[in-house]
Amino acid sequence: MTEFIPQPHDVVVALDIGTTKVCCLAGRKNTHGKLEIIGIGKVESAGVLRGVVSNIEKTVGAIREAVEICERNARMKFRSVHVGIAGQHIKSLQHRGILTRDSDFAEISHRDIDRLVNDMFKLVLPPGDKIIHVFPQEFTVDSEQGITDPVGMCGVRLEANFHIITGQITAVNNIYRCIEKAGLKVADLTLEPIASADATLSEEEKQAGVALVDIGGGTTDITIFHEGIIRHTAVIPFGGNVITADIKEGCTVMQPQAEKLKVKFGSALASEVYDNRIITIPGLKGREHKEISEKNLARIIQARMEEVLDYVLWEIRRSGYERKLIGGIVLTGGGSLLANTDKLAELHTGMSCRIGIPVEHLAHGYHESVSSPIFSTGIGLMLRGLQDLDPAKLEAEEPVVNVVEEPKEPSNVSEEKGASWFDNVFKKTKEWFEAEPDMDFNKK
Repeated sequence: MTEFIPQPHDVVVALDIGTTKVCCLAGRKNTHGKLEIIGIGKVESAGVLRGVVSNIEKTVGAIREAVEICERNARMKFRSVHVGIAGQHIKSLQHRGILTRDSDFAEISHRDIDRLVNDMFKLVLPPGDKIIHVFPQEFTVDSEQGITDPVGMCGVRLEANFHIITGQITAVNNIYRCIEKAGLKVADLTLEPIASADATLSEEEKQAGVALVDIGGGTTDITIFHEGIIRHTAVIPFGGNVITADIKEGCTVMQPQAEKLKVKFGSALASEVYDNRIITIPGLKGREHKEISEKNLARIIQARMEEVLDYVLWEIRRSGYERKLIGGIVLTGGGSLLANTDKLAELHTGMSCRIGIPVEHLAHGYHESVSSPIFSTGIGLMLRGLQDLDPAKLEAEEPVVNVVEEPKEPSNVSEEKGASWFDNVFKKTKEWFEAEPDMDFNKK
């Protein structure tokens, strides 16, 4: 029987609860600062609909199964996990915060920025919503605009633009409830497209301007970066499952057959498929085989993918950064595995496109299965968890200084007299005890 050790403090566990899969990954940083994956668990998801938990018991069962597989691989018991959240209920907004400081001589510290961020959590939101993330963007110090990091500067008036991400309280609570029922604790909750961006995007792309499009099973998540800052986030309620449903209706086949057709023979660009290719699938009991043209299959997929890309393009235009994205579009998630998806995205949007594979931060010797866009969110969640454990980040936080007051000198004669009287009493008591070292208090 394999012995399981408790989860060490340097091991981070990520849990990606998706519409089609539940993925559990465990890893730690090696001596070179790279992410070393020590356990993987991946199972089918049955209780999640469009990124939101719709059946608690089924989701808990899938979480337990994925975690148990990962624990067997890692040979340890997990206590806490870093979880991702997505869904159509996710919204984003911009807000401006202002802090008036007491002195213009004192330097701006991390504590001042924390005060600004904490004030954002006090915003009045629509009923049923709560703030998930607050990301500071540009700062303004005494009318000096465009400051990325104001720490160390001097000024009285500190202002900042914030990108705030909100979600439904019930959706967040259901995720927490599922994790707790599975016998675990939530270490942190992160928006999934932000985690995927950490795993697939380079710092150069974030500076140049890039739109990350994570095509999942139930939703398509968008995150836009410019000058290294998150500018816009959005969730589109369409994903790979909608394409599967279209194939099921268009080809009049069963759901499992439609999924296999999409994965094995699907193409997002019909012009790249030969006209004379025919796919034969077995019919129902006692019925003949069904023949499907690969060209028609590609046309069904392309029509739905173009609709998804229309929503993506609309969100990019709504953000105001359409002409500022030098890095173009990066596709990731399971939906990006469809053949010719990147070519269709380039033709439809007019932007350069690539497939984002989450291997940049992985240590050498990782398993081949991990080098798939499917694991982008899970690896990103682990990277964010490791950042929280980084000693350099902990040291950067301003320490709390305990001020020890020096003893006051007596301010008047009466205090001096009181002090001398007390010293005399203490001296005589001490002499009395030292003079009788062998006193027996029990003697009669």
